[in-house]
Amino acid sequence: MDMISQFIDVFLHIDEHLNVFFLNYGSQTYLIIFLIIFCETGLVVTPFLPGDSLLFALGALSATSTLNIWVFLAILPLAAILGDNVNYWIGNKFGEKVFNKTNSRFFNKKNLEKAHAFYDKYGGIAITICRFAPILRTFVPFVAGMVKMPFTKFTFYNVLGGLLWTTIFLLLGYFFGNIPFVQKHFEFVIIGIVLFSLIPIIYEYIKSRIKPENAV
Repeated sequence: MDMISQFIDVFLHIDEHLNVFFLNYGSQTYLIIFLIIFCETGLVVTPFLPGDSLLFALGALSATSTLNIWVFLAILPLAAILGDNVNYWIGNKFGEKVFNKTNSRFFNKKNLEKAHAFYDKYGGIAITICRFAPILRTFVPFVAGMVKMPFTKFTFYNVLGGLLWTTIFLLLGYFFGNIPFVQKHFEFVIIGIVLFSLIPIIYEYIKSRIKPENAV
């Protein structure tokens, strides 16, 4: 339970923890942050790593410290894009083996066929929109590789999503993260960012549930 409490504390007060982090590691911080974003998007086993909140906090700290926002704007889109590429190829090479367990409730051929149909129709939208959804952005590129989405198509939406996601949250933090109200209620802002990120996914889910009922 202590580990969960620590994780929640880091998540809600990520700005304070980053300050300590930068004091301890100096210029190595850029590489460490690069690796965190890369792993959060590139490895299906690390969806718990911070994403939106980390980018927002980095932008806010860059506005008031020696951290260089331009460096983050250069390296973090690259980290996000490379991460998704790695995740795609892992899914491409090993994803179907996971779904060969025909007796499994979730990992079976039928679900693989459903995922394939979904990506044939919504693949590009899913890759881009899910960049802004915690956890899903880690899982989506793996599934895209698993269902053999054409790599050129995946790359286009991967680059678009990676650039939009990192740039938007870094600049939001840079321009708005140090407003007194935001600083005072930073933990609530972080929660709000996560909830806002989930809106497109909730909308798509509701739409998918309503559409069959209206279909003739």
